[in-house]
Amino acid sequence: MLFQEQNTRITILQAVMHLLLAAAVYAGTTGKIAGRVLDQNKQPLPGANVQIVGTVMGAATDLDGYYTIINIPPGSYTLQLSFVGYQTTLVKDVLVNADKTTTHSAELKEGLVTGETVTVTAERPVVETNLTSSVATVTSQEIELLPVQDLSDVVNLQAGVIDGHFRGGRLGEVQYQINGVTVNNSYDNTNSLRIDRSLLQEVQVISGTFDAEYGQALSGVVNAILKSGSERFNWSAEAYVSDYVFSVGERRRLYDDLAPNSAKKSPGQISRQNYQLSLSGPTMFPNTFFVASGRRFIDDGYISGVRVFMPSDSIQPTGDLKEVPLGYTHEWSGLAKLTNRSLTNIEIGYQAIFNDIEAITNTSARSMFNYRFIPDARPIQRTFSLVHGLDWTHTLSSKTFYNFSLRQNLFDYTDFVYEDVNDPRYDLAGGPQSVNDFALGAVFQGVDLTRFEQRTNSLLFKGAVTSQVTRVHQLKMGGEFQYSKLKFGTPGYITDRGVRIIERHIDEQPIYPGISRFNPISFSAYAQDQMEWNDLVVRAGLRFEYFDARSVIPDNLRNPANDLPPPTPQSQLISTTAKKSLAPRLGVSYPISSDAALFFSYGHFYQLPGLGEIFREADYSILIDLQAQSSTFRVMGNPDIKPERTIQYEFGYKHALNDFLGLDISAFYKDIRDLLGVEFITTFNSAEYARLTNVDFGDVIGFTIALDQRRIGLVSTMLDYTWQRAQGNSSDPRETATRAEAGEDPRPRQIPLNWDQRHTLNCTVTLGKPNNFAIASIIRYGSGQPYTPSFELGFGQGLEANSGRKSAFVLVDMRAEKYFRLANLDLSVFARVFNLLDSRSSNGSVFSTTGSPYYSLDPRADEVALADPIRLFPPRRIEIGLTINSSL
Repeated sequence: MLFQEQNTRITILQAVMHLLLAAAVYAGTTGKIAGRVLDQNKQPLPGANVQIVGTVMGAATDLDGYYTIINIPPGSYTLQLSFVGYQTTLVKDVLVNADKTTTHSAELKEGLVTGETVTVTAERPVVETNLTSSVATVTSQEIELLPVQDLSDVVNLQAGVIDGHFRGGRLGEVQYQINGVTVNNSYDNTNSLRIDRSLLQEVQVISGTFDAEYGQALSGVVNAILKSGSERFNWSAEAYVSDYVFSVGERRRLYDDLAPNSAKKSPGQISRQNYQLSLSGPTMFPNTFFVASGRRFIDDGYISGVRVFMPSDSIQPTGDLKEVPLGYTHEWSGLAKLTNRSLTNIEIGYQAIFNDIEAITNTSARSMFNYRFIPDARPIQRTFSLVHGLDWTHTLSSKTFYNFSLRQNLFDYTDFVYEDVNDPRYDLAGGPQSVNDFALGAVFQGVDLTRFEQRTNSLLFKGAVTSQVTRVHQLKMGGEFQYSKLKFGTPGYITDRGVRIIERHIDEQPIYPGISRFNPISFSAYAQDQMEWNDLVVRAGLRFEYFDARSVIPDNLRNPANDLPPPTPQSQLISTTAKKSLAPRLGVSYPISSDAALFFSYGHFYQLPGLGEIFREADYSILIDLQAQSSTFRVMGNPDIKPERTIQYEFGYKHALNDFLGLDISAFYKDIRDLLGVEFITTFNSAEYARLTNVDFGDVIGFTIALDQRRIGLVSTMLDYTWQRAQGNSSDPRETATRAEAGEDPRPRQIPLNWDQRHTLNCTVTLGKPNNFAIASIIRYGSGQPYTPSFELGFGQGLEANSGRKSAFVLVDMRAEKYFRLANLDLSVFARVFNLLDSRSSNGSVFSTTGSPYYSLDPRADEVALADPIRLFPPRRIEIGLTINSSL
């Protein structure tokens, strides 16, 4: 809901500022344990002591025997319940998850011997019947068993998630958080960090509706909790090597065709390597603990070219004929975290996470295949991301605590061959040169002239106050403020005017603009009430969001560049208006028996599009030369865009069928409005130009069925199936302009979105014995996503967009691990196999004439694509590694 009246704006702003001063949002990174302590006659034991062993956390039961312990970091704990004259009970393996309530009630028996103790082991419920929406929680123990390597692998395994799309939404609609604080790059709303699995304590994936404490997301939330230091010194290490196994005659094996016999191959070359070391424990300072981790990752891909030419070659090739990866990723990453608990009831922490990545990637606009004989002509993508800052948690009482975080999120990305636009090597090489008669148009001289950089530097302040006001009500209130310095663009243009004849254009407005800079601000506030009455759970909240682009736009869109003189109305630059939204959220879990519950959730969700989209091409003076009655399909930006919005509904049923099998069924619907899209503006002289605005729309409907089988003997399994239909008028904000430029009908229509995969099945099977061995397999089935066939329906009809379907696919990954004990070391040897069945295609590119990735009905026109193996799915990859863990 957007507020337009001035008085309403002032009132809301004042209310929000008061709320921010009272408490500033901090997403759920801790959980709680609650329950009831009774005697053998099922009478309450008021004043019974409930303590988490090894910590200072605990509570006493009230007059009715109820207790609650809040602010517990995720993990497995031992709970001690005691009362004078009764046996002490120890409950081992009590699992606590972020933002969830673990319920454990107990009956104490009268004790005749002082100090008599009874020990039991808690069992995790096969299905959590107290959840009000679809939430998947993956613990570090589960992550260690699976054939996954980083956070994105874990996320894509969850029901309703398809290649980063949550329940049919566009990419960039998910809020990624590390320890409750966003790590999204506001330039494109994507995760700015790669997090290795060794750092993860717990991953929470919310694919359904989510609470008011989460904002700037339309489709889902990923909250990763990182490991913390402890009172014991621990270190661990992991190393693995990996390579691809090609089938005989495999068309993805480009090497046989590219590399002549004289090619210099590196002896013992391995495609992928990974080395990781982690340390944790106490420091020399009292009550101060640390975690430090470093990782080196090398991926040289599965296709290599040959350095036959150098960029400055003229006639004779001077390359060394060395085999060179066509695409690669080389990464350094690390984590440093300090935690201090010297002050009573106060925990202070500092953490820093970084990625430093150098890569050469393949895109639809720039295929590495074209540079297979001149690899030094390719642009290199360099990314440095850093998220660091302070955390403060203060426990005011056993029922109330507050916390806040101060963060700097830095993301720096560059994409060019040479950093300096005036580098003389550009003049020696010139632009890329090719001829059709040589190797299907492969480049043999020059360098790619792509030049781009993007930097986001954001400062965030977040916090929250949480209070268990009564046994039934837990209240949270909080807020967030973010200030961003955003810059992006081309750091000097280089245009090719002929062989080794180039021109440079540096900050020549408006045709060759320099680096654009913007400083938007945003803040939000929320209030959330979690009501737990017996087994009935209600989560109700309200979120307020504010965004100011702090930019300008022309006030007369029909004469935006003032190319028409008076008396035609002239345009002036005016400031963008601040955007406000109010989003209610509600979730209910209603028990229908002791082991089954129905749940319903509903919410309004708002998100600003990626700022790079709305700020790009925002200088309308470039339209000064727009001729009368002409059209330009260059899409202008719009900093005055409104938030995109989605209304979500979810209804589900959870049932513990027996002690080892749980069933979870949910149906969902998403009404999507005000998505970023394109409108066409007609000027006073009947010219036409395209501009971004809130015009795209869509809807998603679907259901998910999940079965979770707890370990029986050696075997445990998880199975989930998702059916969904995702439709809208466009899959990309600029798609409408692209259709108009191609002469197609640009009017809105409802078609399947590009990622509309109707049937998705995930199955995980684990076979193992603790401290002995483990074998895990992930089987994924997908029915295939849409594509547009190149045939016409009827007389005079155009193409029917996304009316075809790609082939279904099955992917199988496996991991096997054997554990050993040597002195004080825990060792394991593991092997992983990715794409075990060696599938050739998985929703990759297909030829529009056939719907197949392998052949075309127009092979002459598609001969370059047919020869390019990069379009196919990576072949089978085998990995062997070693892990070492030590605790002193």
